[in-house]
Amino acid sequence: MKKLILFLALFFFIGFSFPVKAAECRSDCGSIEECQRFIEECSEILSLYQDANLKNKETLKSYQTQISRFEQMIASAGKKINQLEREIEQQEKELANQKLLLKERVRRLYIYQRGLSFLAVLFSSRKNTALIRRFFYQRMVANEDKRAIEDLSKQLTELAEKKANLEQQQRWLERKRSEAQKQADFLAGEIKKTEAYISTLSSRVASLTAKQKSLLAARSGTFTSSVGEVPVSKIPCSGPPGSPSFCDPGGGVWFAAFSFGAWTHRKGMSQYGAKGRAEAGQNYEEILQAYYHQKPVKVDTGGTISVSGYGNLDFENYYLLGIAEMPSSWPKEALKAQAIAARTYAYRYKKEGRTICTTEACQVFSKSKADNPPQAWKEAVEETRGMILEGVVTYYSSTAGGYLITSGWDTTDGQGGEGFASRAWESKAGSPWFYSSWYTQSYHSGSSSCGRRHPWLTSEEMADILNAWLVLNREGGDERILPETINQCPVGGTTGNPYSKEELRQKAEHLGGAFTSVSGVSVVYSNQGETNTVIFQTNRGEVSISGSEFKQAFNLRAPGYIAIRSPLYNIEKK
Repeated sequence: MKKLILFLALFFFIGFSFPVKAAECRSDCGSIEECQRFIEECSEILSLYQDANLKNKETLKSYQTQISRFEQMIASAGKKINQLEREIEQQEKELANQKLLLKERVRRLYIYQRGLSFLAVLFSSRKNTALIRRFFYQRMVANEDKRAIEDLSKQLTELAEKKANLEQQQRWLERKRSEAQKQADFLAGEIKKTEAYISTLSSRVASLTAKQKSLLAARSGTFTSSVGEVPVSKIPCSGPPGSPSFCDPGGGVWFAAFSFGAWTHRKGMSQYGAKGRAEAGQNYEEILQAYYHQKPVKVDTGGTISVSGYGNLDFENYYLLGIAEMPSSWPKEALKAQAIAARTYAYRYKKEGRTICTTEACQVFSKSKADNPPQAWKEAVEETRGMILEGVVTYYSSTAGGYLITSGWDTTDGQGGEGFASRAWESKAGSPWFYSSWYTQSYHSGSSSCGRRHPWLTSEEMADILNAWLVLNREGGDERILPETINQCPVGGTTGNPYSKEELRQKAEHLGGAFTSVSGVSVVYSNQGETNTVIFQTNRGEVSISGSEFKQAFNLRAPGYIAIRSPLYNIEKK
């Protein structure tokens, strides 16, 4: 019994081991340095997955050992129960015999006692004494038989209790073995799924060439845009039907991808979101709380900071006055929130003695602005002097598209779902990038468009992208899946040998049937701020594609500079 208790104590001490949930491996970084860090983090995530899977295999082996031990203990308990049953059966037989013997002796004693009185009259006192002695002897023997029966009954009761306890213990062991088996089965299933995921991830990563990776990086919004001192102009013809920036592509069926936000890491504070909140009456503390979950504290920020190209500059009285990340015409509470976010971001560099860059890769510094700061910005810096947010990196960007991975839905009610776009603070603030289609080389107005005057794709062009998805999905990758226009309009410096539409169609035909036309589309969003599923009506019927898979195929194959910049996007039909 002591061994059983010790084993069970060890079993519960070991506990359960479940697969490590995957951290999200994102590509929407804000600078080359950050992208490199994200690549390293992604490699670490894959390594963690493999390590976790190995650990789970060890845990599964431990479960299997425990199950085997349970089965041995259950079998041992069964043997003991069988032995007890045999002993109980033998004791019951002996008890029955003893009872019969006692019954016979009691019957004889009773007969003898009845005759004793009569015989006592006929015989002398001497003979009476002998008779009495014999009577008491027989009585004593009968009493011994009674005690023997009582002892046998007590032993039988104890054996029955032992049997009951063992049966209860056996049932308990059965339950624990069943629970361990369920956990082992679950863990085996998770290991199988994890191995499949690792295999798929490794296959896809290995199958994408350096050119394709460069292309995806260039098209996926791996750049941190901020508003700057002057708001960025809208790209012409980038809006959906009904908007001022919509350009009608003409007759027929057309499709376009519209990203919610772009060129952003979707972390920290949305600058247009801060503007919308300030216009609705929120103060800078409320804005910071919403985006960083922190209230500002005062620290000693006196002294200088090393600035790339400028040397050491006075931190409060010069460097911060030159931060050109938000128009000075914006509401003062938004400017104060921006001042604290910028101060906190730079304070890390100052405190660690590092040199901070002056571009959007860090945060934009303008010497001309520092020499002659606008009054509103100067007041925002001075009125928040020394205020920082502790324990948080204050990322910020122009427009996140209504969702931030650090704080969730950036809407008036903090919820996604139906109509989230109309409730988004960025939308209320009039961000030009909140819902936009991308078909130009950069986010600046007037940048190259590879000869296209709008972002709309024909049914044939969309079918071509679906064929690219089919090949990637069935084969894991193909180095020739690149835009047909890649040599005329290199993306991220990439050129190559792309399939023509006909070549890709023929390849898809051998993989289950090519897509030749698309007639309809709908999109399903997740509550985690991403496009979950894209559903197309095609010549092959309805086809559902995960949002991440379609975004990859789209950005690898779409012509010109057309791209999906955000994980949260929509496909519209015209």
